[in-house]
Amino acid sequence: MVMNDTLANALAMIANNETRRNKECIIYPASKLIGNVLRVIQIHGYIGEFELIDDGRGGKFKVQLLGNINACKAIKPRYSVKFKELDEYKRMFLPSRNIGILILSTPLGVMSHREAEAKHLGGKLLAYVY
Repeated sequence: MVMNDTLANALAMIANNETRRNKECIIYPASKLIGNVLRVIQIHGYIGEFELIDDGRGGKFKVQLLGNINACKAIKPRYSVKFKELDEYKRMFLPSRNIGILILSTPLGVMSHREAEAKHLGGKLLAYVY
């Protein structure tokens, strides 16, 4: 099985398991980027605990689902966003004001758009969750 975008596959796995009302899901292969994105999603209360399981091949993440996600998708292409352009992309990808988060990769690491706005940072858009 060929996987081109592991982040998109991981988010699709979470979304599919949420719609099936499963309590947890297994995401593989694991990567640092996926781990960082999961951490941001967890901080904002969309998922519960997650852990890395080292199986000697690529690793897996075991993610506890809370049933709080309506949609989560990777954004392709990964747009470069300046700090001043964040509002435009929030209107494009999120359903309403103060609902959901955009996830960005910035020079200071992976963070939500709220954190990036507070630090006056831009970056590459990775995903959205609401």
